[in-house]
Amino acid sequence: MIPQFSREDLKGIFHYIGKLIIALGYLFLVPVFVGLIYKEWDCSLDFIISSLLSFSFGYLLIFLYPEESDINWRQAMTITSIIWLVYMFLGAFPLFLSGHYNSYLDSCFESMSALATTGLVLVRDLDHMAYTYNFWRHFMCFIGGQGIVLVGLLIFFKGASAFKIYVGEGREEKILPNVVQTAKFIWLVSICYLIIFTLVLGFINILHGIPPSRAFFHALCIFMAGWDTAGFAVQSQNITYYHSGIINIITALIVILGALSFGLHYAVWTGKFREILKNYELKIFLISIMLLIFFSYIGYIKGKEDTDFVSSFRIVSYHIISGHTGVGYTNADSYHFKHHWSEFSLAFLIIAMGLGGCSCSTSGGIKMLRIGLFLKEIKKEIKEFSSPFSTVIVEKFHHIRDISISDAQIKTSIIIVLMYIITYLLGGIIGSFLGYPFLYSLFESTSACANVGLSVGITNPSMPNILKIVYIIEMWIGRLEFISIFVFIKFLFSLRSPE
Repeated sequence: MIPQFSREDLKGIFHYIGKLIIALGYLFLVPVFVGLIYKEWDCSLDFIISSLLSFSFGYLLIFLYPEESDINWRQAMTITSIIWLVYMFLGAFPLFLSGHYNSYLDSCFESMSALATTGLVLVRDLDHMAYTYNFWRHFMCFIGGQGIVLVGLLIFFKGASAFKIYVGEGREEKILPNVVQTAKFIWLVSICYLIIFTLVLGFINILHGIPPSRAFFHALCIFMAGWDTAGFAVQSQNITYYHSGIINIITALIVILGALSFGLHYAVWTGKFREILKNYELKIFLISIMLLIFFSYIGYIKGKEDTDFVSSFRIVSYHIISGHTGVGYTNADSYHFKHHWSEFSLAFLIIAMGLGGCSCSTSGGIKMLRIGLFLKEIKKEIKEFSSPFSTVIVEKFHHIRDISISDAQIKTSIIIVLMYIITYLLGGIIGSFLGYPFLYSLFESTSACANVGLSVGITNPSMPNILKIVYIIEMWIGRLEFISIFVFIKFLFSLRSPE
C-alpha cells in the first residue's frame, strides 16, 4: 500500500518535473534546425519561443524547489503522470501557432496523441502543413514511444530513483542491470533502426519519383511514427498516399519490430538468436495476429460478389497488423471501415487493437504477455483439477529467461486487463450517448485507450469537445497503464501537511 502524501513530497516531485521541462526546452530546438534547412523562418521562431517558454517554467520550478534527493514510489509515479500532461500542453503550443488547428484543445489532442503514440488526429489541411510543424508531430511520437522519462533517465535520474520513475511509465523489464543503461540501449536501438529504415524508405521514395529532400523527410517521419507505433503520416491519406506495395511491406515490418519487447531486441543484438524461437510472448503475439487476420478476412469477404481476394487479404492483413501492433497506419481511406468491413470483421479488428503488442515495447493495449499469463494459468488450473489433491503444479514460460508463474503476477495482470476493458467500454458508452453507433464508439474508444489511431471517422475537428477530452484522458491513462494515474489521483486528494 502506498502511504499518504505530504507536502514534503512536493519538493522532489516539482524539482524533477522542472528538470524534465528543461529537457523539453532542448527538444524544441530540434525542429528549429528543420525549419532552417527548409527555410521556414517563422516556424523556427515558433519553436524558439516554445523552447524559451519551457526553459522559463523548468528553471522556475528548480528555483522554487532546488533540493535534489532520492524519490519514493509515490513521488515517481506522480512525476510520471504530471509530466505527460505538462508535455502535452507545452508540446501543443507550436502546433496551435501553426494555424492548422481549430482550438488549443485540438492541438492538445494532437500533442497527446503523438506523445502517447496513438495517431488519432484533428489537424486541418495536413497536406499543406510546413515541414517544421509536421516534423514536430512525428518527433513527439519518437519521444513518447521510447518514453518521456527515458529522456530524463539519460541525464537527470540516478540510483533507486531512476528505476522507480522508469516503472512509473508503464515499464517493468530491466533489460540491463542498471536502468540508465537500459534507457541508453533503448535509445541506441531506436536510433540505429531510424538510420537504416530512413535510408531504405528514402531511396524507395526517390524511385517512386519523390524529390530527394522530400523523400527522406517522408522516410524519417514514416519511421518515427511506425517504429513508435503511432501511425501519424505526413499526408492526410496516410500510407495510401504512396500507392506502393513495397512500402506497405516495409512499414508492416517496422511496426512489428516496434511492437516487440526491447528485451527481445537486446537478446538478438547480443547474438542470442534462439530467443526468437523460444520467446513465449512472441509466439502468442504471432499466433494472435494470424488468427485475427483469418477471422477478419472471412467476415470481410462474406457476402461480397466479385471479390478481389488478393486485394482484400492485403487490406485486412495490413489493418490487423496495424491494429494489433498499435500503430494505426492504414492503406485505405478513413471511411473504408464503415463501407467495406462487416460488423463481424470489425469486431475482430477491435479485439486486435485492444490486445496490443508486446510488453516493454513502444506498443499500447493490454499486452500479449498478460494474455500469455492467463493461458498459462488456465493450463495450470486444468492440471490441478485433473491431478491428485497433494500435487503441486508449477507452470513456467520463457520470456528472455525462464519464469515461474506467481499469484502476484496473475493478480496484477487481472487488474490491468479489467481496467483496460472497463475503459474501452466506458469510452464506447460515452460515444454512444453522444449519438454515435455503439460499435463505432467502441472502436474509437479502444483505438484511443490502446494507443492505436485507427478511426471509423468519429475523430475529427467537429466532434464534441467533451469527447475530445475523453479520448485525451483515455490516451493518457492507456499509455501509463493506470497504476501511475491512480497514484496521481491519490496525490490530488490526499495531500496534507507533514506530521
